[in-house]
Amino acid sequence: MPRVDLYRYVHMGQRERLFALAIEVGAADTAQRDTVVSLTERCLAMTRELREHADHEDRHIHPLLRERAPEAADALDAEHIRLDAALAALDDRARRLPKAPDEELPDAQHALYLALNELISAYLAHLHAEETVAMPALWQTSSDAELGAVFAAFKASRTPEESLSDLRKMLPSLPPAIRAAIVRATLTTVPDDETGRTLAALTTTLDPGRRGRLYEDLGVPEAWALKPMENGRDR
Repeated sequence: MPRVDLYRYVHMGQRERLFALAIEVGAADTAQRDTVVSLTERCLAMTRELREHADHEDRHIHPLLRERAPEAADALDAEHIRLDAALAALDDRARRLPKAPDEELPDAQHALYLALNELISAYLAHLHAEETVAMPALWQTSSDAELGAVFAAFKASRTPEESLSDLRKMLPSLPPAIRAAIVRATLTTVPDDETGRTLAALTTTLDPGRRGRLYEDLGVPEAWALKPMENGRDR
């Protein structure tokens, strides 16, 4: 039976969104000023998300890691130094982009692109360290019950809205069977008359192909979750 993995699925979602953002920044038409503002907002939102993610790990995972595998914890601390610098550099480039004169926008856009890819390089190394050093160290020193308690504590710290956002970010990156298993488990936690609405909300980040496959794997028609609502309740 697979061990509890505290990093795997959330990291898959982060990788997909970082790669997609790099493509977006590189290909954007900065002749449109609303696009310039959007790029700034998207990059700053990404750095906020990554910092928040690091805070969650520091609060919920790393105390156990430092207790059971201090050398692995030290390795992650070293990764944070390079990562913090890359996050700050991307923030700086993102904030400077809208201030650039029109004739300097192409170079400013490319500088933002390079800063984003520098962050991606640092972040991929960080994820690799967590997945190949920290998680194996926790498997060697901690039981699944202890690891499950860490995950449960994180989930308890999230509001329903934050939990929904977490899943929306992660689901597009997962294999179909894993995606269906996570959604199925999530639906068991909501009242019966809310399952359709919850499923529809969970699938807003899935493209039509992935969404259709999910409904097929769940054994329900897509129209079931998308049916009209009346007075805030399912008809």
